[in-house]
Amino acid sequence: MIEDSILAAARALGPASRVMAFTGAGVSAESGVATFRGAGGLWEGQPVEEVATPEAFRKDPLHVWRFYEARRTQARTVRPNPAHETLASWQDRFPGWTLATQNVDGLHQAAGSRNVLELHGGLWRVRCCACGRHREDRTVPLPELPPRCAACGGIERPDIVWFGEMLPRDVLEAASLAARDCQVLLVVGTSAVVYPAAGLVEIAASAGATVIEVNPQASALAHLADVVLRGPAGELLPRVAATLAAS
Repeated sequence: MIEDSILAAARALGPASRVMAFTGAGVSAESGVATFRGAGGLWEGQPVEEVATPEAFRKDPLHVWRFYEARRTQARTVRPNPAHETLASWQDRFPGWTLATQNVDGLHQAAGSRNVLELHGGLWRVRCCACGRHREDRTVPLPELPPRCAACGGIERPDIVWFGEMLPRDVLEAASLAARDCQVLLVVGTSAVVYPAAGLVEIAASAGATVIEVNPQASALAHLADVVLRGPAGELLPRVAATLAAS
């Protein structure tokens, strides 16, 4: 029964001081953010896996930017849901709290989460292809596509990790250290099929952490979970928080 799983999750979290949350697209989907993996993941008839690549950007930067402008436009209309808000509240409960996300929409930060480890980059940042300069830009629509770097005039790209690119080394290292050190790992709204991010679950499980999976469907690494909560994170995490507060 789901009540038993909620109680088990609260019991695991209760005495813990080092807790990590690892979130994926499912959390954002509950806020209305479109997901692009799997069936139907097309952009103007082209698989997203062929749009969000360095090769596609070199070939046609405007086409790629139009895809990200559509994502930015849509992301501007959504708000954090109770899952984002619950996770943000736990950063003040657990002294050793870490939140790592595969999401790029900034909804965790909008809910109040600090020091979020963005494994796949951020939708609201751009990076110059020439000089490497990073900046935040929440202008929608951008006045010029593709945008140009104010420092050197080079073409700017979304500060997103594209298919075929490496994750930011410092971010991945920080997430890996947290996974190795945590007592409890919350795996929330991710299919756990995209590596190396999904490897965080394996790291935590191997180090002896209690793994709690919160997802409507079983992830690829559900067999590593000690506690399973099947359903929307926006409904289940607040119930865990309420049980934890009452204990």
